[in-house]
Amino acid sequence: MGTHVVECSQKQEEGEHIFRSRYPPVHVPDNVTLPDFVLHNVELYADRLAFVDATTGKGYTYGEVERDIRRFAKALRSLGLRKGRVVLVVLPNVPEYAIVALGIMAAGGVFSGANPAAHSSEIMKQVESADGKLIVSDLPTYHKVKDCGLPVIILGEERVEGTIHWDELLEAADRASSRTDHITNQEDEIVQQSDLCALPFSSGTTGLSKGVMLTHRNLVANLCSTLFSISPEMIGQVTILGLIPFFHIYGITGICCATIRNKGKVVVMRRYELRAFLNALITHEVSFAPIVPPIILALVKNPIVDEFDLKKLKLRSIMTAAAPLAPEILNEFEKKFPDVQVQEAYGMTEHSCITLSHSNQHIAKRNSVGFILPNLEVKFIDPDTGRSLPKNTPGEICVKSQCVMKGYYKNETETSLTIDTEGWLHTGDIGYIDDDGDIFLVDRIKELIKYKGFQVKITLI
Repeated sequence: MGTHVVECSQKQEEGEHIFRSRYPPVHVPDNVTLPDFVLHNVELYADRLAFVDATTGKGYTYGEVERDIRRFAKALRSLGLRKGRVVLVVLPNVPEYAIVALGIMAAGGVFSGANPAAHSSEIMKQVESADGKLIVSDLPTYHKVKDCGLPVIILGEERVEGTIHWDELLEAADRASSRTDHITNQEDEIVQQSDLCALPFSSGTTGLSKGVMLTHRNLVANLCSTLFSISPEMIGQVTILGLIPFFHIYGITGICCATIRNKGKVVVMRRYELRAFLNALITHEVSFAPIVPPIILALVKNPIVDEFDLKKLKLRSIMTAAAPLAPEILNEFEKKFPDVQVQEAYGMTEHSCITLSHSNQHIAKRNSVGFILPNLEVKFIDPDTGRSLPKNTPGEICVKSQCVMKGYYKNETETSLTIDTEGWLHTGDIGYIDDDGDIFLVDRIKELIKYKGFQVKITLI
């Protein structure tokens, strides 16, 4: 691997060590919402499959995805959803998930995904913390949301008394007269790029779950940075596994939104089971699979894998998330799947998803979480003194970009502890950058370890 020069700007008056991407800045369009950004050129791919359920085969073409996003947005407006109001989505991974989330955003609402496996009391806490106005769920999850005191929209074939049925709602939107259209023309209701579009919940660096305020600009900027290396010939060519939960920031941004933008296909899995996982990879010819280390361990160790003809795999790369990958497992995986590239990456909810990654142009070293993406600035600080540190010196990773959250919802104290007065987001993770610009995670700041499942700040992808 050749040596790359890492651009490091020095603020002479402060002696700051600030690192930027080796790649030139990328343009982030102004005045475009996230739904409009990802649906760009969708008419050229109207008949192409966008989402397909790995088990049932139920799917949506790009034409249907765009149509139903617009229909749902119109329906939400007709129900009285005003700009800036929060809609909770309590669903497993289903082919309609991105339609729901982007429809909320297109209507000017704020999407807040919740874990459908969570206890009803946890969901209620999120409803209350987010000031939720509406819930989207399904029949198997309905018992967890029915006592939240909000209107509930139900996806699926079944009708539930006292709820709004998804299909009937969209049909009603089709029949609605133009009398509701004036809402979108009121100046205070026009959706701006600076408006909130998502309120995922994260424990940040202090363990207590908080609403992370993300704007359309945040997520559009993140996608521009993470997708910078996608060449025109790759558009429409990638089939990605949608197994990581879509309520998670990576699921909705890094899988759903990125794939819609690139007109690929998402193979949707609502839960993990090894045989179903392998079947999905082979049957749907998945080329890219973001997964977590325990799945990689199973692929290496579990005898069930030997039941399958691995020569039928079209898998080209996997991306690991949520925890470091043990070197010995990585070695075994590469022996068993020599044609599959393994990437480790890093990001967090507070930074709109991906922060450091790999690309087709440059694969970082083994066990590195990647390089700095375009438009980002990164520094490593001494947690005790706050001084920025030079290359090859571990410090707390801090990042500054257009992807940094607006703040924690109704929590200025936690916001000020996470984003400093100069706009640097403090991650609570210890890492360093080497001479080639590859970044390595070393540790968490000890007293800040509060990991538990999905609700942590993700050392993910």
